[in-house]
Amino acid sequence: MAFISEPTVPRNSEFLKLYLTHRGELVNYASRILGDRGHAEDVVQEAYLKFNAAAEERSVSEPLAYLYRIVRNLCHDLQRGLQRECTRQEAGESSLLHVVSEEKPSPESEASGKQELRILAEAMAELPERTRVALEMHRFGEATLKEIAAQLGISVGLAHSLVVQGLEHCRERLYRKR
Repeated sequence: MAFISEPTVPRNSEFLKLYLTHRGELVNYASRILGDRGHAEDVVQEAYLKFNAAAEERSVSEPLAYLYRIVRNLCHDLQRGLQRECTRQEAGESSLLHVVSEEKPSPESEASGKQELRILAEAMAELPERTRVALEMHRFGEATLKEIAAQLGISVGLAHSLVVQGLEHCRERLYRKR
């Protein structure tokens, strides 16, 4: 698929259109690898963010193939992470993790974390209400895209688009301040 750059259409909107067109297929692909549709949805969202960031930095000759490769790699990364977590718990390291998690963060880490939270709160406040609600329902309320669509009276595809747009806006604001 070749992209023709037009001055009135930002390149990332072309990538978003490509992503939204193939989103269902990508989720099915990730589901087959992971065996879990919930994890697949998360992987596909993360893949779009990585894809969009990479495409802004360099030219992507086969964007759809590149997007599928990102999804595949993220699926394998997630599987390895889940296997490591299971291995740690089986080996009795969960008690060690409990001790580490009780350590207090450094003052610098705490200040940095508070600043990031402030930036994210500002970014969330800047979002259109429907986008903000969809993002909050998905990330904080752990609602599925289907539940968000039903609650807001929109399609699942639009619910997904709103969540992705909200995440992208928050990511941009967070990294702009650094």
